[in-house]
Amino acid sequence: MGSGNGRTAWSWDEALCGVVPPLISPLDGAGAPDADAMAALVEHVLGAGCTGLFVLGGCGEGAWLTPSQRGAVVKGVARAAAGRAPVLAGVMLPATGPAVEAARQAADLGADAVVVGSPYYFGVDGAAQQRHIEAVLKAVALPALLYNIPQCTHNVLAPDVVETLSADPRVLGIKDSAGDFEAFQRFLAIKRRRPDFRVLQGNEALLAASLLQGGDGLVPGLGNVVPALMVALCRAAVLGDTGECARLQDEVAGLYALYADGHWLPCLKAACATLGIGDGRPAPPLLPLGEAGRQRVAAIVRRHSAAPAR
Repeated sequence: MGSGNGRTAWSWDEALCGVVPPLISPLDGAGAPDADAMAALVEHVLGAGCTGLFVLGGCGEGAWLTPSQRGAVVKGVARAAAGRAPVLAGVMLPATGPAVEAARQAADLGADAVVVGSPYYFGVDGAAQQRHIEAVLKAVALPALLYNIPQCTHNVLAPDVVETLSADPRVLGIKDSAGDFEAFQRFLAIKRRRPDFRVLQGNEALLAASLLQGGDGLVPGLGNVVPALMVALCRAAVLGDTGECARLQDEVAGLYALYADGHWLPCLKAACATLGIGDGRPAPPLLPLGEAGRQRVAAIVRRHSAAPAR
């Protein structure tokens, strides 16, 4: 079952062998997390068949929110999920002390696991990465999903560090968003020694290829907008339907046009606003899309929604 809170109806094995979208953090006009919009987003993705909920990652602006905002996001999503799927809370902060504090906060507010990767701002070696992650694990009773996203941390989470950490059964697996398929395959190799170590792909260009090579699940930002598409891709891979996987991957690629107006995050939030989830407002210093950008994003979302099912 879940993390031991006595109210879950899921297992980690099932939850991490599906789609675990990295949820946006809808904000209201005062900058506070919008509880109603978070609840709507949870219903949107769980209704499409997603199996977990990752909050406070890159899409969730975790590194840019205040501790109070972060706490409200964890609490709001945990309440909306109501034990139907696990809530994984990102603690991707630059140093060990803030990450430990964030992990404790998440545990207190209903998270079922934490998501942790390399510290950043300063360059660090593998030994420092290991100490950082082990400190987070020691601070809370929750399990952890590792996260490799060097384009944001500027520190690659080294496969040998992941191999060492995987000896701890509380380390559930890894989300890899680096876009380095060779490294992804090295993470997959850990499964030969530990079959329950879950390897999930977060790079949207590699979703189908990763699943067909033995990856367990997906953590795609576009899962906020098109969760049913991502679930269909997972199901096609389970069936070994390579043709359908290729078609669905092409459909994902067609949605990259959403990101044509500058920074991808306001574009993603604008797409969610088109679906009635939040108003498209990112955390400062980013600004929401202007009217022309919102209209362009809305047209792309509408075209996808109108596409015939196959």
